[in-house]
Amino acid sequence: MTTMSTAAHAAPSRGGPLVRLWRGRAEDAPWVRPAFLGLLAVTTALYLWNLSASGYANSFYSAAVQAGGESWKAFFFGSLDAANAITVDKPPAALWPMALSVRLFGLGSWQILVPEVLMGVATVAVLYAAVRRRFGAGAGLIAGAVLALTPVAALMFRFNNPDALLALLMTVAVYCVLRALEQEKGAAKWLVRAGVAFGFAFLAKTLQAFLILPPLALVYGVCAPGAIGRRIGRLALAGLAMIVSAGWWVALVELWPAASRPYVGGSQNNSFLELTFGYNGLGRINGNETGSVGGGGRGGGQGGGWGETGIGRMFNDSIGGQISWLLPAALILLVAGLVVTWRAPRTDTARSAFLVWGGSLLITLAVFSFMAGIFHEYYTVALAPYLAALVGMGAAVLWEERTRRLASAALAVTVAATAVWGWTLLGRTPDWLPWLRWAVLVAGSVAALGLLFAGRIDRRLGLAVAGLGLAAGLAGPFAYTLETLGTGHQGSIVTAGPAGGAMGGRGPGGGGMRMFEGGAFPGGQGGQGGQGGQMPGGQGQGQGQGGQMPGGQGGQGGQMPGGQGGQGGQMPGGTPPQGMPQGMPQGMPQGMSRGEGGPGGGGMGGLLNGASVGTEAKAALLADADDYTWVAATVGAQNAASYQLATEKPVMAIGGFNGSDPSPTLARFKQYVAEGKIHYFIGGSESSTGESATGTGEDGGRMGGGGPGGGPGGGNSEISTWVSETFEKVTIGGATFYDLTQEK
Repeated sequence: MTTMSTAAHAAPSRGGPLVRLWRGRAEDAPWVRPAFLGLLAVTTALYLWNLSASGYANSFYSAAVQAGGESWKAFFFGSLDAANAITVDKPPAALWPMALSVRLFGLGSWQILVPEVLMGVATVAVLYAAVRRRFGAGAGLIAGAVLALTPVAALMFRFNNPDALLALLMTVAVYCVLRALEQEKGAAKWLVRAGVAFGFAFLAKTLQAFLILPPLALVYGVCAPGAIGRRIGRLALAGLAMIVSAGWWVALVELWPAASRPYVGGSQNNSFLELTFGYNGLGRINGNETGSVGGGGRGGGQGGGWGETGIGRMFNDSIGGQISWLLPAALILLVAGLVVTWRAPRTDTARSAFLVWGGSLLITLAVFSFMAGIFHEYYTVALAPYLAALVGMGAAVLWEERTRRLASAALAVTVAATAVWGWTLLGRTPDWLPWLRWAVLVAGSVAALGLLFAGRIDRRLGLAVAGLGLAAGLAGPFAYTLETLGTGHQGSIVTAGPAGGAMGGRGPGGGGMRMFEGGAFPGGQGGQGGQGGQMPGGQGQGQGQGGQMPGGQGGQGGQMPGGQGGQGGQMPGGTPPQGMPQGMPQGMPQGMSRGEGGPGGGGMGGLLNGASVGTEAKAALLADADDYTWVAATVGAQNAASYQLATEKPVMAIGGFNGSDPSPTLARFKQYVAEGKIHYFIGGSESSTGESATGTGEDGGRMGGGGPGGGPGGGNSEISTWVSETFEKVTIGGATFYDLTQEK
């Protein structure tokens, strides 16, 4: 192999800083640094384009960012509001860059989302650096381009979920381990840096950060230079660095008096450790997420309410278009790279790189494929850096070995498989760019045929054929990415690509409701003999096709709150929209289709996305706002977030994300009211046109759950009932408010 060695970067370029920046290393070809800078510039421009279309994106996290921009205590804990009632259901590291941006530049969509874009660009840069060190600039550029154009990456590096920071830190960790594998001297410092990256990744998304620890530790322990005792000692030192970099925050939260800190959202016992190992830990694997929107897995490959599990999960209709365009290529190239490097010495860095990136891909792929708990399509962004690295590395290795028939045949098979799979994925949206799938198939077939003879034709012609194959492989994800960039995404469940490519939240108010086999919503248990499903929190007791919404009472077929039960479990609004997937509970309100919330965009009772807030409601909350700790309280975090973002004043999210956390208790809530700390309780609402915080919409629209008498949590239902029985009800705009200063 003739790929660039790690020693080939000694002599610095001459000239001023700008010249050195543009020219790069003296030993590099003149095109290398400009091409790399061009990759970063194009990625930045693409990811910034149309960024404001997503508004506050996931209002759940945006509210916590707003709170952190106002209160350092909220910043530290990751509180949903500046008065520190309850935290998000994750540790706060992913919120910190956004909260700092809001502190510096004020609250707004760009202030929240630009840090995510910068994380995406940084991930591309780190990936390029990791791949080019051993496999050359061409391989690094291919890897960076594949990552930047992966649809789910283009989605999540413009969104405010924790996954952007997680992907960046995982890529940094792999880079550091690869540097440690290069030589014995200086390995310890690189492993310590990897440990720190893992620690802060844990503070972004808890145990998911540790998925790739086993392959990285194993590869270093076996393949690194030096005596085995020293290798083990360095790994132990890296483990200590990881524990310290994550444990300082965990220790402070656990030791902090519970009475003077916010409740740990997502936990049932106000414990971050319980949250880590329960709802955010083993619960994601076995489906038993106590207090989650799902709760309780189903066997037989059903994955609870989160779709089919199994080896084909990453290729199915829901997930395939997000991540799997070049997944077959990555797997083929992983095998090819290991075959080519198999007879190399134990410490060969090329083989170690394939083992590190390949091991990271395979273990993450296996967990995502078989986990029975909560799983969303956008989680697959974690696979993107590993996949992209393997494509760049494998393509470079096989290109160097192209004079061998097996290598040229492997290149041809890779391109052909990628083209056929791209043709298949594009066929799932037949009315969207129908010509593209055939162009991909034809171009890929021509390139595959040419690559069979790559070692026997002119080098320039061979490069042209290889370029055609790369273009054919990237055409589908590039088109999906452009479609993603041109569309706003809001809510808790979002997907990349065109309508019909997956189920997810798109556009203003897009709560991203997904359907699963039998029409079941996450966590729903169908009624006896029924074909329909439930919304989260419903307990199906009927015989028909319907299900329930939170707070509804099960009759035959189930009910919506306030709706009429009966056979079929109808929801208010009549017939389901045209094109609704088979199994949707009969009577879905008109207009509630894939990617749309209920009235006012508060889809699924505000579970997936918050309500729009009209001018009248905003004015009422801002009146005498400084006299109260919380201007309002409401069940569930998404609707609380909507009112908080509209007013920039604390709004208490009773019960956390979906209203199921036991915080506050009824006694504590009564105490807050008696002390005059809460002005309003916001219940359910009617439809009323008004201006929202990020656009136009209906004032406070939501479906059930949040109003008095509703709410999925028992304690929260007690609060709702007490409020409705004790205080005066007022209608402001279209929303139902209870003035907690005016008893009946």
